[in-house]
Amino acid sequence: MKKINLTSLTLLTALSVCLSANAQTAVTYTGKKGKLSEAELQRWSHLDLAKDSVPGMSVDKAYAELLKGKKGVKVIVGIVDSGVDIDHEDLKSVVWTNKKEIAGNGIDDDKNGFIDDIHGWNFLGNAVHETLEMTRIVKKGDDGSATYKSALVAYDEKNNKALKDKKQVDFLTGSDKAIQTHLGKENYTIEDLNAIVTTDPDLTKSKMIMTRILTNAGPTFRDEIKEYSDYVDGQLKYNLNKEFDGRKVVGDNPEDIKNTKYGNNTVYGPDKEEALHGTHVAGIIAQVRGNNIGGDGVADNVAIMTVRAVPDGDEYDKDIALAIRYAVDNGAKVINGSFGKSYSPHKQWVFDAIKYAEKKDVLFVHAAGNDGDNIDLPENTNYPNDSDDNTKEFASNVLTVGALNNQYGSNVIAPFSNYGTFNVDVFAPGDEIYATIPNNKYKYLQGTSMASPNAAGVAALIRSYYPKLSAKQVKQILMDSGTPLPADVVLGEKQDINVKSDKTSKSAKMVNAYNALLMAEKMSKK
Repeated sequence: MKKINLTSLTLLTALSVCLSANAQTAVTYTGKKGKLSEAELQRWSHLDLAKDSVPGMSVDKAYAELLKGKKGVKVIVGIVDSGVDIDHEDLKSVVWTNKKEIAGNGIDDDKNGFIDDIHGWNFLGNAVHETLEMTRIVKKGDDGSATYKSALVAYDEKNNKALKDKKQVDFLTGSDKAIQTHLGKENYTIEDLNAIVTTDPDLTKSKMIMTRILTNAGPTFRDEIKEYSDYVDGQLKYNLNKEFDGRKVVGDNPEDIKNTKYGNNTVYGPDKEEALHGTHVAGIIAQVRGNNIGGDGVADNVAIMTVRAVPDGDEYDKDIALAIRYAVDNGAKVINGSFGKSYSPHKQWVFDAIKYAEKKDVLFVHAAGNDGDNIDLPENTNYPNDSDDNTKEFASNVLTVGALNNQYGSNVIAPFSNYGTFNVDVFAPGDEIYATIPNNKYKYLQGTSMASPNAAGVAALIRSYYPKLSAKQVKQILMDSGTPLPADVVLGEKQDINVKSDKTSKSAKMVNAYNALLMAEKMSKK
């Protein structure tokens, strides 16, 4: 998984300053001016663009006007991710239970190949951290292939950046310590900084740095510094460390797809806190609506099946392929995949699993990735995808989702979001999304990892209330029924790519639950 430290964007921005294909409808919208209130921010993805001036998915409108009094069927949603805290107060009532299995008897009662898989399966066992795929390719040595040469260049670039980032982290931490020492206290304010008068050039620089940081990040700046530091340290210690072997503890052969007897049934893994990403994804889809706890999920009649296959690093193709097949075989009708990587040595294993899901009428919703790149370009490929040649899709059940932020206008596409007229299908809210994290907590996170489950939640709604519609039809509904993007948008991390919206994705639209359910109603009657 390309884990970008997106929660620290304000910190990184401040630090960089210191250191350095569809016709548009005639309907026009006006975005909300200024910052959202806390209440609006916590549920902005559920709001309505016309009513609230926020580019949400009109989820609240759909429940109020279309779903009130209706009953749907329960839909199982597979969460292929880092694990889910199934004991969370806002999730435990929506956790999938395998009724064919008897808990704790050590027997594979349902003969599905997995012993005591009561709430899903953990293909990673006790593994948490992992290397990137490019690191694994480089570690194997030069085999003369173009893949090796490409991976080596990418590895060197990423490693050099991580080393540079480490210096920035150390510099930032040092500036904070210098201010603490000068003031004689651990916590300080902007006013404290403004009151510092000194001729010491180092202290002057520290004052300037920390003034920028506090102005941009606010009183929680140390949390962001720690998060940034942990991210950088994790890259150097695990992701980019050619000597690190995160797979040894799993005990299988990741190069053998037939070696399937591994993992365990602890679906949040050995450390619940490390299941943060998957728990957040699950919450976006299914946290209980209207219970005055945390946020609200998109879908109201779902069961969350946890399939742990995504470590802190790049996932193995084998784990993803088997995880998809597990979810399909155990009844999932929607699978969310908020992961991705640039290299996929055994991509055919995953392609075959996606085709298997298609055959069994299961929709696979996938995050487009967080590099701010055009993933139609071969050098920016984000795996897994649904085409091996960027010309023809090999399956009709894959929906690839880019991310939106909460300010409607030309910059509505989040700067970190990947894009592409062939490989990105649609956009959904992915910036500052409030949802569950382990141990009964909640947090704002951002990324296409958050956009994907927002779209998957709408897909689950459709499959619940219109169960006769196929995965292919649901995908098409999500694309065709969306709200059109503004005619002109900016793309990329620097927001310096100005394009017409039909150059962003296949649909040039934003997922809209209200419109999707209206279209599903019409399509179901044909």
